[in-house]
Amino acid sequence: MAPYNACTELLDRNVDVGRGAKPAFVDHARALTYAQLQGDTRRLANLLGRLGVRREERVVMIVADTVEFPVIFLGAIRAGIVPAPLNTLLSPEHFAYILEDSRARVLFVSQQLLAGVEPALAMAPNIEHVVVIDGDARAPRLDFASALAAESDEFETAATNADEPAFWLYSSGSTGAPKGTRHVHTSLMATAKLFAQGVLGMREDDIIHSAAKLFFAYGLGNSLSFPMSVGATTILNPLRPTPETVFDVLGKHQPTIFCGVPTLFAAMLNDAKLAGHKGSARLRLCTSAGEALPEHVGKGFETRFGAAIIDGVGSTEMLHIYLSNAPGDVVYGTSGRAVPGYDVTLRDDQGAPTPQGDVGEMYVRGPSAADGYWNQREKSRATFQGEWTRTGDKYVCDAAGRYTYCGRADDMFKVSGIWVSPFEVEAALASHPAVLEAAVVPHPDDEGLLKPKAFIVVRQDIELDGLDRSLKEHVKLAVGMWKYPRWVEIVEGLPKTATGKIQRFKLREGA
Repeated sequence: MAPYNACTELLDRNVDVGRGAKPAFVDHARALTYAQLQGDTRRLANLLGRLGVRREERVVMIVADTVEFPVIFLGAIRAGIVPAPLNTLLSPEHFAYILEDSRARVLFVSQQLLAGVEPALAMAPNIEHVVVIDGDARAPRLDFASALAAESDEFETAATNADEPAFWLYSSGSTGAPKGTRHVHTSLMATAKLFAQGVLGMREDDIIHSAAKLFFAYGLGNSLSFPMSVGATTILNPLRPTPETVFDVLGKHQPTIFCGVPTLFAAMLNDAKLAGHKGSARLRLCTSAGEALPEHVGKGFETRFGAAIIDGVGSTEMLHIYLSNAPGDVVYGTSGRAVPGYDVTLRDDQGAPTPQGDVGEMYVRGPSAADGYWNQREKSRATFQGEWTRTGDKYVCDAAGRYTYCGRADDMFKVSGIWVSPFEVEAALASHPAVLEAAVVPHPDDEGLLKPKAFIVVRQDIELDGLDRSLKEHVKLAVGMWKYPRWVEIVEGLPKTATGKIQRFKLREGA
């Protein structure tokens, strides 16, 4: 098998075809051209060698969305070293767990994130070198910029194998210890060709901004592998993605593609202070993932900004989106069809295919499936079953081959012997004019039978008197008499993961 290194195809190819002077990444402070990125990744590879990191060993990244992220990520891959970018919002305990689990000896960390990482470093004696980005690094810690500048920009790219692990992505660990998901060198370009090019039609003249951060599988594709696969330009934002910060980027940089999540799209539509903001005049499409996009949010956003939201489904295990709507073929409220190049199927609890129209758990196969979890054999065998990856998502498929999300496998419950999808009830509640967000979980009644309970975040200045009855009647009319929430609790906010997914298990525990 001929050598294959992901950095060669994603980065060096762009320089070879004449894009060296074109901006590859632009953040709040500076721009980095493809040629500059190439030189810096070579310096990074040399730096790792000087720090004693060997091929196939890991380096951990707790790095904000700045131009240094692609330098570190691709520079490590160039050297045959495995970068593991971490969710920057994890707890010190989870940071410490991953630093030990990965056996990394080098940590790259952004200055603004260092305070949250310090407690973890005290519990991670295996870390020998801490490299600080944009900060006052005092010995023995290294300053990233000066350490990089001291290295040569000459480096012979490691002759890695296509099936060799290139990088790890850790799960958020919201329901247990984080899992190190191992991805091989060809996975990045596989997702770029199948989804970014094949579905979105991404091209060289596109300018992309993703609110989802680079350390997420979704954000890594949006901001790094997708644009680099066609020689486009990415706008990075190290700040938290609020409506204010996102609208600021859209207005200043005028991207053509914007990648968000349902929670953010809804917040952008409902921020009264920014109701007059026009976004980007060049916006031609948006993408959404992380959770199913409510129909009214998709339609409302497209009406206001003139760009469709392409809602899709992906996972850390599959690296990016494998089920999606498509430009010119959007049906809001559904997750669309299988992305060409991927196969999906629905199975029942015994693993048998489900009849059309019945709810089943989704299984997927395709070229970007992970190589398994690090040090988690039992979970690897449960998730990666031959060519198929078990997603844990419940779906129903119609006669046109469109899939509609019903919830996570452990979120579904029966009412009067009939399956109820929390998402379906939540979507009905969210379409009520008084509701900003909603979450639904099962709750036992006086007889010990499960019924839906709703947690509601209401819009500003809503009159609460009579709202309980109004919401229940609204759901009965929208999705069915038996699905309405027997209890409605008004809350200030819903518990969520860093990707914006509602943590229903926390609501179940408190219900």
